[in-house]
Amino acid sequence: MERSINHKVFYPHPPEVVWDYLTKAELMEQWLMKNNFELKLGHDFQFTVGPIPSMDFDGIVYCKVLEIEPLKKLTYSWKCGPGNGKITIDSIVYWTLLAKDNGTELLLENSGFKEANFNVVIFNAMEQGWLANMNKIYKILNETKNGSTGA
Repeated sequence: MERSINHKVFYPHPPEVVWDYLTKAELMEQWLMKNNFELKLGHDFQFTVGPIPSMDFDGIVYCKVLEIEPLKKLTYSWKCGPGNGKITIDSIVYWTLLAKDNGTELLLENSGFKEANFNVVIFNAMEQGWLANMNKIYKILNETKNGSTGA
């Protein structure tokens, strides 16, 4: 059996603006982590942050862009662990943007958490963290002029 994290947040901004925060490395860094993301199918990239030994996390998330549907869907792998090549989280992150009359609904699914090596502490931290980060995007957008990224 697998578990997944699912969140939905509405932004009173067009999909183009929300998309930028999911696909531009410098904007992603504002709400998630430092990274070397590029919007290219098959691109291997990493998110980096300080290690959290209490959660068996060395601070590096290994990812690969798996699917791109501009302004609608972005999918990438999400793998991390305690270091030395050991991976304890091997999941997939799905972002789906739905255009609405007055903004964009953003759906997140982070799936692939298998029962065999399920760590409830990490899962709960990631579940809370994803929602907090999605809300951080909301806050950033509302603090910028008309939600514009300036790009």
